Amino acid sequence: MKMLTIKNERKTKDKTVLVKVQRFGNFLSGMVMPNLGVFVAWGLITALFIPTGWIPNQHLGALVSPILTYLLPLLVGFTGGFIVHGQRGGAIGALATMGLIIGSDVTMLSGAMIIGPFAAWIMKKTDQFLDGKFRAGFEMLISNFSMGIIGLVITLAGYIIIGPIIEGMIHLLSSGVNWTIAHDLLPFISVFVAPAQVLFLNNAINHGIMAPLGLQQVAEHGKSILFLVDANCGPSVGTLLAISFFGKGMAKKTAPTAALIAGVGGIGEVYFPFVLMKPVLVFATMGGITTSLACFMLLGGGTVATPSPGSFFAMLILTPKGAMLGNLVGFFAGMAVAFAIASVLLKFDRTPEEAVSDELNTTDVSDATRRAALSSNSETLQRLAAKHIDKIIVACDAGMGSSAMGASVLKSKLKKAMIDIKVTNSKIEEIPSDTDLVITHVQLLDRAKKLHADKGFEFMSITNFIEGSQYDGIVEYIKANQNNA
Repeated sequence: MKMLTIKNERKTKDKTVLVKVQRFGNFLSGMVMPNLGVFVAWGLITALFIPTGWIPNQHLGALVSPILTYLLPLLVGFTGGFIVHGQRGGAIGALATMGLIIGSDVTMLSGAMIIGPFAAWIMKKTDQFLDGKFRAGFEMLISNFSMGIIGLVITLAGYIIIGPIIEGMIHLLSSGVNWTIAHDLLPFISVFVAPAQVLFLNNAINHGIMAPLGLQQVAEHGKSILFLVDANCGPSVGTLLAISFFGKGMAKKTAPTAALIAGVGGIGEVYFPFVLMKPVLVFATMGGITTSLACFMLLGGGTVATPSPGSFFAMLILTPKGAMLGNLVGFFAGMAVAFAIASVLLKFDRTPEEAVSDELNTTDVSDATRRAALSSNSETLQRLAAKHIDKIIVACDAGMGSSAMGASVLKSKLKKAMIDIKVTNSKIEEIPSDTDLVITHVQLLDRAKKLHADKGFEFMSITNFIEGSQYDGIVEYIKANQNNA
């Protein structure tokens, strides 16, 4: 009994650590993702007009450096500050970022991710301290001058002290990455990337770590393969194609659609449930990523910005002149290797077909997690019996790809059942306050509950955003309750 208690405590602790890592990673990527369109625009300008671009133009190419040096870090600094303390946080975050930019000779995207939220946090604490301490009529004066004084101090500190420190850190990280590439070790990063992807840390890796380092390389070399460490969908497509040919049950039937969505739409999350169903398949993706990165390095591949979403066509559009061959070979080689490894693993699989169908719908990282999720869903449905549902949110890590598809599937099912309920998708951190029911992936459930513990939301978990049968229970339950109302 004591051993069981210790084991349960360890599982709870591991889950808490995962939630914290997910939240931190999401915070980093959350500073970049709202501005991705601007990053893509800069990438296209770079790919087209730099001297080695598709349409070299010295006049238009002059846009590249100022946007990279000033606009992108300022946007990230503002967004990071806004997340912490709204408009005032965003404003002081941008101001503090400007101090870093002027005080250093490197692209301060990483610096903006640090000083923007930090400046906003200082502003937030100051506002809380000053709240209610002055007579009516002095609020605007105090508000403006408190921001002005704090902005002055943090900007000067960024310019004189913090900027050079962060610049040294960036040089150190860049040197480490360059050393890794020079010694042909970068492909082996797949050992960490492949498992992290299926734990919903893909956005953190892509936008929080690889993007800042990649932009530094673009400034120096005109392209970077770091953008393709996570965003290259070739290995995941290869794994899904193997399941399409050699899988069993519902997994085999749904894998072709998932492969199309991952490859063309660039929504990598659709691949995660298949690996969670058969964790051994992570080795197929791992082998594919290693092969792709090796080809990119050998043949001079790379892009000028993060392909987001990670579509094959997005990768091609952001490929600079001279890197097209390397990117094409790397993509298809990674897909082929992942397909081959996954095919062998599936050939030796002895799981009965019925079990595979059940696994795709219910299996997660562990049986305990699955049972807890099912129990939680059952309790939620019981509470919903006494509550009228007007709005359902399907929430995911980024609030874009997988949750948008999940919301579309649920909308379609509700429409067929002639149920008029508003269904939209959202980022976990930005669920509207008027939501009645939140549906999210079981891996993200704990994080969602902790973030919105005081909101009164009801939560249900699923294991596959695009699998229609995941939503059947809730549709039937809502329909039955409406008929009884």
